[in-house]
Amino acid sequence: MLSKRLAAVDRGRCVACGVCENTCPLGAVRVHRGCYAAVEEERCAGCGKCAKLCPADCIEVKARAEA
Repeated sequence: MLSKRLAAVDRGRCVACGVCENTCPLGAVRVHRGCYAAVEEERCAGCGKCAKLCPADCIEVKARAEA
């Protein structure tokens, strides 16, 4: 069952540092081609760990319907 919350990345502000990828306990966040992070919606639990540790402050956890 999908959670009601979902992490969303602002690709324009993402610096592709990989902190979110290393932090996500479900492996839902991946850095693509060294350019930006993206969230696999099916895997994301909306826990917010990635957003909390993001040094670029480019990840926001939203209600799934808003993301």
